[in-house]
Amino acid sequence: MLDIAMLNDFIVEAKAATYVGDGVPRLPCRPGSHDIGYERGDWRYLDSYFGGTDFAGQEVVWLGDQPVWAMNYFGCVIAPDLIDGSAAGTVIKAALSAMYREGRFLGGMEFDHLLGRYVDRSEGGCDRFNGHECIMVEGRKAYMLDYRGGLVIP
Repeated sequence: MLDIAMLNDFIVEAKAATYVGDGVPRLPCRPGSHDIGYERGDWRYLDSYFGGTDFAGQEVVWLGDQPVWAMNYFGCVIAPDLIDGSAAGTVIKAALSAMYREGRFLGGMEFDHLLGRYVDRSEGGCDRFNGHECIMVEGRKAYMLDYRGGLVIP
């Protein structure tokens, strides 16, 4: 039986070490993808996405050779007059770093940054969840991302 608390802890650790932690990119596993991964013991994590300012991707966790968890996401800048991809990334990394320091990647978050206000809402737990994050600038939604995921059971 998979220990959900251990899985959650590994996901937080992996997320903090990869995108947020400016981890080292890996060779693409699919043509045109951007891949970044993390490993500890029998645990392995891969975030693989396409695009830049507008992007879609998937994160997967394996325990040994068995995929046990996955998350899909799509994000985009919807008000380029208010924020660009680089600024959105700066806000997201700062907000997610704060969330990961709390030992979690779900449960909602509001974070004020000089470049915008990050707002995240999610439902569910590590085993099955969905959520939405956005960046508000001057009272307008300038960036958004939808995500969902959970356990992968054969």
